[in-house]
Amino acid sequence: MLKTVAVKLEDIYIPAARRKELDQSKLDGVVEDMLNGEEQKPIRVREGKGRYVLVAGIHRLEASKAVGENTIDAYIVQAPKF
Repeated sequence: MLKTVAVKLEDIYIPAARRKELDQSKLDGVVEDMLNGEEQKPIRVREGKGRYVLVAGIHRLEASKAVGENTIDAYIVQAPKF
């Protein structure tokens, strides 16, 4: 079972491949859900050189930034480099 950890938003690197997946309307929906108190699933990150690298969850990550969060729940996974 994966363990959830709180990761500082500033410690997460977003690869270009993940940035291309960002859809503004989906992001707006996630922000609205967060403002309404809906709990979000943890994002997935892998360990990189001195930081974490986003594997999945670009909309949840960007929504957390938009609502002023400093940390986000994440699963640390083994994933191939992009």
